[in-house]
This record gives sequence, structure tokens and C-alpha cells, in this order.
Amino acid sequence: MKVSLIQMKPLATPEENIVKIKEMLKQAKAEGADMAILPEMCCCPYENSAFVKYAMKRDSAFLAEIAETAKELGLYIVAGSVPLASDGKIYNAAFVYNDKGEQIALHRKTHLFDINVPGGQYFMESDTFTAGKDVTTFNTPWGKMGLIICYDIRFPELSRLLSLEGVQAIFVPAAFNMTTGPAHWEMSFCMRALDNQVFMAGCAPARDMDSSYNAWGHSIATDPWGSVIEQLDETEGILTVELDFSRVETVRQQLPLLKHRKTDMYDIILK
Repeated sequence: MKVSLIQMKPLATPEENIVKIKEMLKQAKAEGADMAILPEMCCCPYENSAFVKYAMKRDSAFLAEIAETAKELGLYIVAGSVPLASDGKIYNAAFVYNDKGEQIALHRKTHLFDINVPGGQYFMESDTFTAGKDVTTFNTPWGKMGLIICYDIRFPELSRLLSLEGVQAIFVPAAFNMTTGPAHWEMSFCMRALDNQVFMAGCAPARDMDSSYNAWGHSIATDPWGSVIEQLDETEGILTVELDFSRVETVRQQLPLLKHRKTDMYDIILK
């Protein structure tokens, strides 16, 4: 399966962003992509005020256009994430559409990014968002896939639950910043891939130093051995990689980590 990570620089409004997104999705399809991943908050700036201003419902024009583009291009699309307005709350939510334009998954970010790094980044997602409780998988012609959002990757239990559900890859719309990105971005994707012997693919926004939130960029794909397949820099672009899922079984035979779990002593369960 070929996957394209769309590392775009978000513009000010959903209306502006959907124009750019559709053009970049067409480019990804031209590069042979079977699935495209958009970054976290692909519809607006990464700011609490923007999350409130542009909070959208499931039937919003922005999401409808992504679904229609999936159908037109015959492309699976992980629609980054958007501020989803539902039941009087706002969620950081990622939708998945199949190649017929049908919604096949929805993940509400489970772990909210509330952080205050001395001399570094300060940001409180919980000022706006409500946390989800999702362990999100979806089926494709290439196998079962998992979906998490950004800060979710730091909690190994969630990725392990997805692995135990039988996913071949975990897709991660994300927006690490200039403090956490250099320190932990690549390491996190390598370790979650190695721990769970799956492919990981993280799609970030391109860096915009004129924005209030400076993203690290560096969209990345890692393999079940924990190695980096390929990674972008901080600038806008598309990373298209081929995921050979026979590699999952090969690595699990060579290093049977999941079989060696001591479930007589411990286990990870979903309550």
C-alpha cells in the first residue's frame, strides 16, 4: 500500500485550507497513493481561539468536500483532525473516508496536550477540547489499520491496544512543537513501531514561524523493526512511501515480542 503524508502549512480558514488540501490530494494520487493522511488541525491554525471559531459538525462543508474528493480520486483519506462540535462539546477529531467517500472511522483525541515546559512550550488543549475514549481501528483492502492523534503516541498502552486488535499500521495526524519535536518526535515513532511491530506514519503540518504555534514538521514513516523509512524536513511537501505488510509478519517471527508477553502476570485491557 502506498501512503502519502500531506505536510501542508495551514492557512487561516477552512475555506482557504480545503482548496490547498484538494490540490495536494490530487498530487498524492498522481504519485500513486492508495491512502493520504492530513495533519492535525488541517482546517485552521493550531490555536484555542481558532478551535472555537471553526468548530464544525460531521456534515460540515469542509468534511463533505474531503469525502467527495476521496470518492472522485478513489483514495482513502485520513482527514487529519478538525475541531468537532458534538453534544455541546468540542473534540479534536479525525475522520477516515474510504475510496467511495464513505466515513469508516472517527477518532476523538484521547490524551489532551496540556503542557508547560519551562523555557519552552505552553499550551492547554483542555481549555477547549473534551477528551475522547476511543480505541480506533478501520478496515481496508490492505488490512486493519489504527488511528491516534499526536499526544496519544506518548502513551504506549493505546498503541498496544491497537496492536492487540490486529492492526498493520497506526496513522498519526500530529503537530509536535519546536521543543518536543527535536527531542521526541522520531524517537516516539521508532519506539511505538518497535514495541508493537507495526508500521507507524505521522503527518505533521509544515512549520510556520509567523504562526503562534510553531510546528516541528518532519512527517515520518517507520517500520516494524523500529527503523525510519523516510522523513521530511520542516517545509511543505508530500511524503509518499510504500508499506509492505508482509514485513509485519516477518519481524514478528524474527523477534516474537507479542508472543512473549507474560499475560499470566500482566495484561493491558480496555475498560
